[in-house]
Amino acid sequence: MLRHGTPLVLILVTLLIARQIYPYSSFNTPTVDDGYEIEVIAKNLGGPTCLEWFNATTLVVCDRDDGEIYILNENMDRQVLISGLDHPHDVAITESNIFVSEAGELSRYTHDGQFGQIANRTVLVSGIPVGNGGHQTNAVNVLPNGTLIWHSGSTCNVCDEDDQRNAALLWVNGSTGEHGVLASGVRNSFDGVWVPGIGYVFTDNGRDWDGDHPDEELNLLVDGGDYGWPNDPPSNPRPKGSIAPIATWTPHSSMNGVALRPSNSPLPGGDTTVYATVYGSWNSIIPQGQEIVRIDLDSINGEVIGTTTVFAEDLGTPLPIAFHPNGDLYFAVFGSNGKLYKISATN
Repeated sequence: MLRHGTPLVLILVTLLIARQIYPYSSFNTPTVDDGYEIEVIAKNLGGPTCLEWFNATTLVVCDRDDGEIYILNENMDRQVLISGLDHPHDVAITESNIFVSEAGELSRYTHDGQFGQIANRTVLVSGIPVGNGGHQTNAVNVLPNGTLIWHSGSTCNVCDEDDQRNAALLWVNGSTGEHGVLASGVRNSFDGVWVPGIGYVFTDNGRDWDGDHPDEELNLLVDGGDYGWPNDPPSNPRPKGSIAPIATWTPHSSMNGVALRPSNSPLPGGDTTVYATVYGSWNSIIPQGQEIVRIDLDSINGEVIGTTTVFAEDLGTPLPIAFHPNGDLYFAVFGSNGKLYKISATN
């Protein structure tokens, strides 16, 4: 009996492996809403986790695989800025500094205003645990008051953290390194963005291995707020005292990068519209994600207007996302050795 069942088992195993590999392959055919086009701008980005436009001709990229921060110029030629990093995830750029988020560590460098010279590394925060199979410290952004906000993932799927700085959003003084917990119960927040008139909105990805639970989230930051994890099982998805999301998406689809639509963008939406990448996940029977979604927020109360909609799909594994100063949308896929795409209007 076992002998007769072996071919079927092999077929099932092959299909499961193929399903896991497909999002990372080069066979995807990206599509976008009518009136817009999507094109590959650069290849061989490595493992891109951040995109930051310093100006109209200088794109800063984080390469987690090779441990580098580099720039691409208007011809997509590469210049390495910083190397030897431990899984760099994101950068925040100010007039004279560049802040770099690595696995468990946040550092500050100086730059000359043109990225011709990066120097004077200062470690601001270190020692934040990164669990085996868990998550690391992710995005770093600058709030309007100049304070840094740093996203710190959980060390596990579901557990009580030994260090309160895990599964949290942290505030950091960019001059002194002084820091603390700004929001807790945030299992794995990849990125966030400040939306004028509304506040700081951020993505958060929920626990695995509990079936189709919970939804992936877009949250609005409340200082000192608790967002529920790890006390959010299927029987009690919104624990008493926790803050509910302002938008949700398919469970286990991994909503990650988020960018605010600028007023000059040809893409649909308004001044409080955000676009988010949905990476996709292996923790589902049917593959999920591989999309960019559009979320329109009410400028008065921050609530979602209408429904979250898919703007582009079949993208592979999209991760970082950023609007160019001219309003076009750029994103990078993490698989296939990293590709950079641009979405623009066709007219």
